[in-house]
Amino acid sequence: MAFPSAPSAGWRVSLLTVLLAAAAHSSIVYDDDPLQPVTSDETVSVGGTVTLTCHVAESDNSSLQWSNTAQQTLYFGEKRALRDNRIQLHRSTSTELSIMIGDVQMSDEGEYTCSIFTMPVRTARATVTVLGVPGKPQISGFENAVPEGGKVTLTCTSTGSKPPASLIWYRGDQELEGRPNVVEPVPDDPTYNVSSELTLEVSREDDNALITCAVDHPSLAPGDERSEQALRVLYAPDTVIQPESDLPREGEKFYLKCVGNSNPEPLSFIWEKKDGELPSLAKADGALLQFEMLNKSDNGVYLCQADNGIGSSQGEYTLLVQDAADNIPDPTAMLTSSGVDHAVIGGVVAVIVFILLCLLIVLGRYLIRHKGTYLTHEAKGSDDAPDADTAIINAEGGTSGAEDKKEYFI
Repeated sequence: MAFPSAPSAGWRVSLLTVLLAAAAHSSIVYDDDPLQPVTSDETVSVGGTVTLTCHVAESDNSSLQWSNTAQQTLYFGEKRALRDNRIQLHRSTSTELSIMIGDVQMSDEGEYTCSIFTMPVRTARATVTVLGVPGKPQISGFENAVPEGGKVTLTCTSTGSKPPASLIWYRGDQELEGRPNVVEPVPDDPTYNVSSELTLEVSREDDNALITCAVDHPSLAPGDERSEQALRVLYAPDTVIQPESDLPREGEKFYLKCVGNSNPEPLSFIWEKKDGELPSLAKADGALLQFEMLNKSDNGVYLCQADNGIGSSQGEYTLLVQDAADNIPDPTAMLTSSGVDHAVIGGVVAVIVFILLCLLIVLGRYLIRHKGTYLTHEAKGSDDAPDADTAIINAEGGTSGAEDKKEYFI
């Protein structure tokens, strides 16, 4: 049976229906048939693009054809049969026919047929699975700050997923265990709504902590869809007293600061001195206790009670005033000035060496000068002798001049 080279669309669809019906009831099995079309199943997300490819090993110049789930012809060879701009020809050869479907919708899901018009007609089917992309998760259930030790229940919901998405809870990078996901089908729609609950007993460490709900779905990359909720926890003060300096000295100004780590911040502060009254020169001003002039009598244990309306706590500090004359070096200053100290020591050593050298030079010159004096007195007899013989005798130590000889020693 011969086919026209360019059959009309109506004729082609009618003929295709008859041939496909005949092929469906045929018991013929084609093993290793080079003319048997081959296709593959595809998965695509809503709004995406899917490519359907049909090919044969050999060509007998018969045309390949793609039909949709309603058995409407999409492409017959290179010729478009259905007017749908979302469907475009990708490649057409004697052994291959590939088409692309863009902006895929849920209605595009189903079984597509590739046919080759041989005798008998050979067909292959490809199933297109369309994934419903889940919407951004929404967290509800947290409106006001929760007191420490209380419980908070958060609910995370994501809509429009197919297959149903999975919801995962995190605190920072740590995964939390919530209740099992609740899956509800959407009426008159192939998608699902998914929700999950998380109950936490909060502590002060949870204040400002970020709780995350993330969606896990094959249409999404990890972390693509997630929402965060910051917790606010109310807790009583944890009070400490911070001194202005670690070395309070007599006669100086000084203050103590009461710090109540809490949420909300402390509303009131009460200052006391253990086993006594506050010094007359100490003034309580909210979180500060100010000393105009420190005195030894200010020594003692000071207490501060902070209250924020949720609760209160007390901190204490032992004040020990140093004598004004005490020149207690500051370890930090000693460390920072160590380089200067080395330079000073080096300078002192250089001065000492210089002085010693000067002393040695002066002493040497003094010794040389007095040694010349000794030699001059040894030869003094020759200067007073009346003749040469007497001078020689006197210079060589004759007895006549023995009484006049004097030695000088230094």
